[in-house]
Amino acid sequence: MTAKELPQETLEIGLTGGIGSGKSTVSAGLVKRGAVLVDADAIVRDLQKPGKPVFKKMVERWGEKIITNEGELDRQAVADIVFKDAEELAALNEIVHPLVREEIANQREKYIKGNAPIILDIPLLIESGYENLSGIIVVDLHTEEAVERLVKYRGFSREDALNRISSQVDREERLSKADFVIDNNGDLDSLENEIDKAWSWIKGLSA
Repeated sequence: MTAKELPQETLEIGLTGGIGSGKSTVSAGLVKRGAVLVDADAIVRDLQKPGKPVFKKMVERWGEKIITNEGELDRQAVADIVFKDAEELAALNEIVHPLVREEIANQREKYIKGNAPIILDIPLLIESGYENLSGIIVVDLHTEEAVERLVKYRGFSREDALNRISSQVDREERLSKADFVIDNNGDLDSLENEIDKAWSWIKGLSA
């Protein structure tokens, strides 16, 4: 079922932003205010568990060097491969994206009979070409600030952070697709205020 086929009262909001922009905090805040969430990152993590189809295909391509001693996917090893080589990143996307889109569709279907706005938290929303949404929210963060947060809070090297950011659509293009922008360049209190504004905007769409 496409967004165009959803019941008129069902709002579907795409939520996106660059890596390290604070999408997870924003999506959690919107759920707290009454939305329901379809989380693409959570779907990817589930599909990459040992024994799942994505895990198997990734091992077929890159071998046991992407498996930890515990038999789990070594995400850093994968990152070291794909974020330095556009061809390898394209191969990863070809493995992951079709199954992720399928599961996103399944979860959307589950929520369409409710009245709560559906938040589609999809990092590559713009790149993936999702259309017919009720609106798109972009969580915006200056690139240098994103790098600093990735290094400080997630343990990335500066090089790794920059490689991951450069693999995504650039900030200006992402902002050009936004119907509503959440500015996350301030502190947590400022972000809560931004989420309040976003929630008011979402509710206004159904008025």
